[in-house]
Amino acid sequence: MNDRVGAGRMIQMGVITGAHGVRGAVTVKSFAEVGEDLTAYGPLFDGSGKVTLRLRLTGRTRGLLIARIQGIDDRDAALALKGTRLFLPRSALPAPDESESYYYADLIGLRVEDRAGGLLGHVVAVDNYGAGDLLTLRDAAGGEQLLPFTRAVVPEVDLAGGRLVAEPPEEILVPPRSEGSVEE
Repeated sequence: MNDRVGAGRMIQMGVITGAHGVRGAVTVKSFAEVGEDLTAYGPLFDGSGKVTLRLRLTGRTRGLLIARIQGIDDRDAALALKGTRLFLPRSALPAPDESESYYYADLIGLRVEDRAGGLLGHVVAVDNYGAGDLLTLRDAAGGEQLLPFTRAVVPEVDLAGGRLVAEPPEEILVPPRSEGSVEE
């Protein structure tokens, strides 16, 4: 979900994982909160942002969606699409339902400041490996740090202002070493 393609910000909504049957159906892993919402917001685009893929959902199999794609009528054509990532323009998605909910893509690029307004870095990725959301920050020197995306560590998100305020625990943000310092 961190990609920019085409003229505007695009959100990855899924990926084609393979062919299903011999008549051109594909299997799709959906990244939508409700899998079937993959097609609810209009046509999808490939990673170039130029190829429109019109999907019609026809079922489910082993946790994946089964879909027909307009213009794809045989297994070979369906197999050729394996690995194709499916995107929507960010503008096609509704605003989050709750004031404290965010699309990951809306957080990418935000300045990360401490309470005093000092720059800690910029958000370059948002991931979740099962224990909660993590923000990856890149500082001016190119170093990266992970911050838990919790209210305790990130008490303020200001999307309109393009920033968030963080209070990282000391053990998370390690200050850069100066020349000649020795590791213990």
